[in-house]
Amino acid sequence: GADLLDIGGESTRPASAQVAEDEELQRVIPVIERLATRVAVPISIDTSKASVARRAIQAGARIVNDISGLRFDPRMIDVCRDSTCGIICMHMQGTPQTMQISPQYTNVVDEICDFFRERLQTMADAGIAANRVALDPGVGFGKTSRHNIEILNSIARFQALGRPILIGHSRKGFLQKVTGRPVDERLFGTVGVSVGVAHQGVEMIRVHDVAANRDAVTAFLATRGTA
Repeated sequence: GADLLDIGGESTRPASAQVAEDEELQRVIPVIERLATRVAVPISIDTSKASVARRAIQAGARIVNDISGLRFDPRMIDVCRDSTCGIICMHMQGTPQTMQISPQYTNVVDEICDFFRERLQTMADAGIAANRVALDPGVGFGKTSRHNIEILNSIARFQALGRPILIGHSRKGFLQKVTGRPVDERLFGTVGVSVGVAHQGVEMIRVHDVAANRDAVTAFLATRGTA
């Protein structure tokens, strides 16, 4: 029931080790090449490396999902500009290796909105139209549990920027603070957040358990007469 498939070859969990470019290419390109001929939904490449994004687009990916917001690799913005791909621009404080050491903000929502404005302007200056871009506030990427809850309660602030919003909350650590559940027992918490952000009009959610989340959101929208 997924509307798109996000393929990545490098873990971005807190303190995760970086993967060499060649290894990442070996992990994702054969998968994308085979999927592109078998599925009708768009394929997204989850990478912050320009060379991986370029090869993935050639292999059939139609979206670049970059956790760095096109910042880590200076060539990424050119790769995106020179293709017709969609772009998911995510906010992250620090890197996966450092982001959860001590994330701090004066106002997390204000600062993410400022980041998105800067990124949208930078992409526009590079020739990338805003209608190619979706925004991901980066739940769990350089945020405390309190920051994540503030983000999830402030969807309208991000929507005011005029671009679709993606939320990636599936099984993440803040759910342990909310529900007390370990990672392998966070499905119900994940579904609850999916329904909550659907109520706020979020266009995309990135989850592991697609059927459960899709059914819950579909049923919720049916009760509102908007299915």
